[in-house]
Amino acid sequence: MRVIKNYLYNAAYQVFILIVPLVTTPYLSRVLGPTGVGINSYTNSIIQYFILLGSIGVNLYGNREIAYVREDKSKLSQTFYEIFLMRSVAVIISYIAFLIFLSFMNQYNGYYLAQSVSLIAVMFDISWFFMGVENFLITVLRNFIVKIITLILIFTMVKSSNDLIIYILILSLSLLLGNMTLFPSLKHYIGLPNFKSMKIKRHIIPSIMLFAPQVAIQVYSVVNKTMLGAMISVQAAGYFEQSDKIVKMVLAIVTATGTVMLPHVSNAYVKGEHEKTRTYLYKSFSFVTAISIPMFFGLSAVTPKFVPLFFTSKFVEVVPLMTIESIVILLIAWSNVIGSQYLLPTQQTKSYTISVVLGAVVNIIVNIPLIIVFGSEGAIIATVLSEITVTGYQLFVIRKQINYGSLFEDFYKYLISGFIMFCIIRYLNYALAGTWSMIILQVLVGIIVYVILMLIFKANIIRDAKRITNINK
Repeated sequence: MRVIKNYLYNAAYQVFILIVPLVTTPYLSRVLGPTGVGINSYTNSIIQYFILLGSIGVNLYGNREIAYVREDKSKLSQTFYEIFLMRSVAVIISYIAFLIFLSFMNQYNGYYLAQSVSLIAVMFDISWFFMGVENFLITVLRNFIVKIITLILIFTMVKSSNDLIIYILILSLSLLLGNMTLFPSLKHYIGLPNFKSMKIKRHIIPSIMLFAPQVAIQVYSVVNKTMLGAMISVQAAGYFEQSDKIVKMVLAIVTATGTVMLPHVSNAYVKGEHEKTRTYLYKSFSFVTAISIPMFFGLSAVTPKFVPLFFTSKFVEVVPLMTIESIVILLIAWSNVIGSQYLLPTQQTKSYTISVVLGAVVNIIVNIPLIIVFGSEGAIIATVLSEITVTGYQLFVIRKQINYGSLFEDFYKYLISGFIMFCIIRYLNYALAGTWSMIILQVLVGIIVYVILMLIFKANIIRDAKRITNINK
């Protein structure tokens, strides 16, 4: 039941952070305009490289290592301090590198400095510890409060395009202060540090092994915005950012299972319960498939009316971008389950690393020609091709460890149901007026149609949902 509760905590928060941008994005699109949104997107994409350097894979590595030793307070304390100090040194080195980079820049320097507060915030991010001990409630509550405060500050302090730097500072400072609020809760889990017995070096190589795939992931998740800003315009980067933002918001609900399952599977694996880890994989894969298929079909269906209504007509270029990018909801959902919930917990880091490096290589190879020919749409196509590569390789790697029949048991049921739902919503999207009430109606109709079809097909997820409901009773 702990896994279910943690997923509900995490999913509830993901729904909340889905709602927040639904409120702020239309406002910011109108206040900042394509140029302001583009400058923020472009400068943030640059600072993300330094954040990546400072993080050195700790979010995944720390989560897993804490899960391994969480039942021994002495080892738990020592592991936490060693990883925390290692990351602190990495962040300091990264910030020095950022200052060197800034000395060569002659444009957007003020925005870069405001963005760099997020880099400092990385040093104080210890959410990986609480995820490792499977206390998701505290991180969810922290993030919830921070988001509320951020929301209030945005609406009260960001009034025009001249307030762009204020907007960036609000996001960066709220992240920093939010991370620092977790420290008081550490006293319930760990003791004082023993500096004499610390062995920080033992974490460097394993962490870097997880850092490598994070670099690759960053390449094909951020470099598109960087290249669009440099090759086309900051407006083009802004269009890509808006599409990517909506898709990733929807995706966050699906990938909430990865954050919850990684420490759980890690703990099962270290106890030698290998068959249980495969069972977790089948269940999780079926679950994310069942919810990601209607999400990607549904988002693609409502996009033509949703984009101008949500972003204003100034962002109509986002329509084809979001329509194409919606497919990655399913692809990333699959790679999240296989990579974060199976390969990493079972210490198959090399296979995970190769998968994302291949994705990055494909992205780099196809990005430039596609952007030159198709602009923002080319960057989106490159993103889709990258995710196909990552997921395809991961499925290939585990071919001898799992049964594909069990993995894709109900896939055709989800796919047929999702496609029928798509056709109905698409028809309604063209037949009905472009208003919020009509879009909400389409979403409700889509949910009802999909659930009815799942019941007709007698999908396993319905049976599992009934069993969980009976347990809760």
